[in-house]
Amino acid sequence: MNRKRLFYLIAFLALVAIEVMIALFVNDSFVRPYVGDVLVVMVIYCFVRIFIPSGVRLLPLYIFIFALAVEIGQYFDFVALLGLEDNRLLSTALGRTFSVSDIVCYAVGCAIVSVCPLLFKHLKHT
Repeated sequence: MNRKRLFYLIAFLALVAIEVMIALFVNDSFVRPYVGDVLVVMVIYCFVRIFIPSGVRLLPLYIFIFALAVEIGQYFDFVALLGLEDNRLLSTALGRTFSVSDIVCYAVGCAIVSVCPLLFKHLKHT
């Protein structure tokens, strides 16, 4: 397995584990609603990079647009429109509550995954 793929696989698994721990054990007004939303776009980024290790130039932007589309779907209660409100897994995954703060968190997460490769590249050459 390519080193980049392995790195992103490990990062993906670690972030998913953190997300699960937040979901199961954290019930506060900061980590669960904000940190969880920042991490979810990072999880998606790492997942995509497992399959496309060389990267896609605008991948963080595409992930932000995807997250924004999901959030807009929440505004219109997409889950209920599809008649899936009784499906606990999809209802949880797609969400049911629109929040502008979620969009800000997605932007922060996408900014982090945009900057991290640049920092790693800079540190590698230092």
